[in-house]
Amino acid sequence: MPIKTSRWCVPAEPDDGLRILICRFRPRGLPKAKETWDVWMKDLGPSPPLLAAFQGKGQTPITLDAYRERYLQEMEPQSEVIAGLAARVDRGETITLLCSKDCIIDKACHRTILAELIEAARAK
Repeated sequence: MPIKTSRWCVPAEPDDGLRILICRFRPRGLPKAKETWDVWMKDLGPSPPLLAAFQGKGQTPITLDAYRERYLQEMEPQSEVIAGLAARVDRGETITLLCSKDCIIDKACHRTILAELIEAARAK
């Protein structure tokens, strides 16, 4: 499986390949020596306003469908980065997309949507 998803706090597996943190914010209070990722691509995470809308901070939470639609729109400017990740996978590399330790439902996490975008970029 060339594209894997996980939470950053889950221990690395030998076949994880390149571990990419895709959160907009770096985990608070975590010393650099304890980072579990190889690279941080914060622009692949949802924007702060989108995250606040999904979490219902100061407003009624948006639906999962609305979150997905807005996240897909936010990723349009990242198409070159996504294509680059797709090219790595096409070369046989494994990438592991890492998200928040609090993000425990794959279906409701942008890491799953991003994995789909990378797969779609591979098909082009």
